Amino acid sequence: MSSTGKPTTPPCRSTERLHRQLRLLGLTPKIQWAPLSAAELPDLVIVDADQGWDSLLPWHGATPTCPVVALLGSEAPGRIAWALEQGAGSIIAKPIAASAVYPALVMAVSIHQERKASAERLQYLEERVRLRPLVHAAVEKLMTGRNIDEERAYAVLRDCAMRRRLPIEQIAAFILGGAEPLPEAG
Repeated sequence: MSSTGKPTTPPCRSTERLHRQLRLLGLTPKIQWAPLSAAELPDLVIVDADQGWDSLLPWHGATPTCPVVALLGSEAPGRIAWALEQGAGSIIAKPIAASAVYPALVMAVSIHQERKASAERLQYLEERVRLRPLVHAAVEKLMTGRNIDEERAYAVLRDCAMRRRLPIEQIAAFILGGAEPLPEAG
């Protein structure tokens, strides 16, 4: 270890065993004992959580941009917490057993895909919530322009969106912007 707490030499036996197993799985591993660059990220990161430090991975505190597997030989809560903070989707216990590598990779990739899908879904829903005032304003405009109640105005707006196969928020924006005439209340 150097004075900064960063490893100066890799733990040979575990690294060699892991490297060999990854090659047997058809992967091309690259061993790196320096912080990752955000510009050159691999498809998957396997990080030694026992040797890790906060600036090791470029997404510290944010969602990782690739699947992460943590190597862990310690049961220290701080090391486990650090691995989770880095976005580890799975853990391979040290000393490394060859039979643990493939399941850990599959789990990390699967969890990364789930996290990514959840983040995209959350972003979509947040956008829809942000645009809800437009829907309300369009309903008010329909109520006034067509002399109908709120429930009927919303149904008209919803039916128009369904016919056009567009989100209700987009139709509401069109109506408010004057790009879409007020739909008929049929």
